[in-house]
Amino acid sequence: MYSDDDPYLTELREVCFALPEATEVEAWGRPTFRAGKIFATFSGVESRPYGVIFKPEPGERDALAADTRFYAPPYYGPGGWLALDLAAAPVDWVEVSELVEGSYRQVALKRMLAALDART
Repeated sequence: MYSDDDPYLTELREVCFALPEATEVEAWGRPTFRAGKIFATFSGVESRPYGVIFKPEPGERDALAADTRFYAPPYYGPGGWLALDLAAAPVDWVEVSELVEGSYRQVALKRMLAALDART
């Protein structure tokens, strides 16, 4: 369902692996990125094949969902997750990093968060 040379995957891996103890596990035929639990998935739908699924920070979901680059992905959407269509516009990797970090912060263990916060 994906290939290691898919557009955007290399960059998304760099973003995710910059987070303490992040791992990649293939699940459902897609790369998922975990800090114990999933915080991001490289996935898409037929009409939007390249995207990153993430859990937006509380209070940000509605504003993000108003942007046409974002959509509620199958299976994840009812749980409050969103997907960013990476092919919809030029990718702002700083924005992607912020979205992924916000998702990571919701599942990461305290020691992981302490390691992340110690960097800044």
